[in-house]
Amino acid sequence: MAKKFSPVHPGAFLAELLGELSISQTQLASALGVSAMRVSHLVNGKRAVTAEMALRLGRFFGQTPQYWLNLQARYDLDLAQDAVGSRIRSEVRPLAA
Repeated sequence: MAKKFSPVHPGAFLAELLGELSISQTQLASALGVSAMRVSHLVNGKRAVTAEMALRLGRFFGQTPQYWLNLQARYDLDLAQDAVGSRIRSEVRPLAA
């Protein structure tokens, strides 16, 4: 059986990126045009990546906004799988082909 990893919030990826580039959260917030609190909440996993934030992060880092939205979607799905996945497998019958 494969080892189960905990879901990783997009903020963890952002924190790692900031560390690699030696950019502070305050510097990033200023460059993005958002509050330092908003960036802090994201980095600390207390806030989700919104479509607007994905646009800002994508523009700043030269990535597509979809990259950041995909990280958030993956995190959300992993949380849901852990919370209710087994219940849904028992409650929902797949459509017969």
